[in-house]
Amino acid sequence: MERTVVRCADGHVFTTASFPMQQAERLGPGRLLRCPRCARLRSVVPVSYEKR
Repeated sequence: MERTVVRCADGHVFTTASFPMQQAERLGPGRLLRCPRCARLRSVVPVSYEKR
């Protein structure tokens, strides 16, 4: 199973085994997942999608 590196809205970086609807480009890269660091439901984006 492929793991995806993501960053939550608070800046915490973690990996997730499943990144729901990763192929749905029309919805954008962000998803809601529970962050293991702050234990809250946060908007997360794959690290590779972040604008620098």
